[in-house]
Amino acid sequence: MSESERYGDPAVRESVAGRIAAEWGLELPDSFFRFLDFLAVLGPAEERALRDVELAPYGVLDLFADPSALPREGLDIRVHGRYYRDPPEFLTFLHGGSDGLHYGLWSDDGRTCDAVASYWTNDGDGITRRHGTPLEAVRARIERARRDLADHAADGEDVGERLADLGRLRTALTGFETGERTETGLAYSEAYDSRRLPVDPDRVTTLDEAGALVSGATALGRPPHIGADEYRFGTFMEELFQDAGALRAARDEALRRAAAGDPAEALVLGRDLHWASYGEPDREEYAHELLAVAYRELGRPALATTAAAHHRHRGLSQVDVLRRER
Repeated sequence: MSESERYGDPAVRESVAGRIAAEWGLELPDSFFRFLDFLAVLGPAEERALRDVELAPYGVLDLFADPSALPREGLDIRVHGRYYRDPPEFLTFLHGGSDGLHYGLWSDDGRTCDAVASYWTNDGDGITRRHGTPLEAVRARIERARRDLADHAADGEDVGERLADLGRLRTALTGFETGERTETGLAYSEAYDSRRLPVDPDRVTTLDEAGALVSGATALGRPPHIGADEYRFGTFMEELFQDAGALRAARDEALRRAAAGDPAEALVLGRDLHWASYGEPDREEYAHELLAVAYRELGRPALATTAAAHHRHRGLSQVDVLRRER
């Protein structure tokens, strides 16, 4: 069975979905199955175009090669495809090429997916939760590539074949989603991919820029997601993290609040420390401790077990942990 056939095979899909539910606690959304439908219909030209935009199935999609695949001895399957800074809410399914760009299903409660997140693990930018579905994320990448190819053509470069392949890839995708969006290239990016996102009152600002879905009070009185001065907030948090005594006091205060019934500070400070651990043992340990408490109090057990698995394996030199047949 070819790779594309596996994405469309009902038995393989059911097996992989069951594995993800059992191991990660996540119910795959309908949009993910539409993404699989898209992968299943790609021909050679479309697959070539997907490679040209540097997108490749990864992470949990590796299970389609073998739904019963096991991790290497001593490792936990839940850290496959999980980069050092990935929050527990992030589940990798697609790699994006240079600088460690990767895409993940985002789940605030560890059970249901409400967005697709992405970031460059080797860059300084934060996490973007701009796209609602996997195919929206791929469409945005297609149109950025279309925009860049138009610039190359204007410089006299022959990009006709690449443009044709990219058009076929777009046609395949719009048969499943975003077909009503008639813009292409720069116009598409300006309309759907580059616009400033609105302040989200249901989320709280976090250092990783993804925000946290939680109610309650925070020690800093943090503003809603996308409502903060990112530079001032980042500078303040980094200064806090460099002061061992102040950081320990902040950890203690977050735990005190959680014990009193409000885990909001434990969640946001835990996420901040996880994002900015930078290999520092104290930061890693505090992040683990705070997230364990926050997820338990918030009724998010799947995120707690993922966070614990990641904490045990944060020192891994590579994120591919599956056993590979020789």
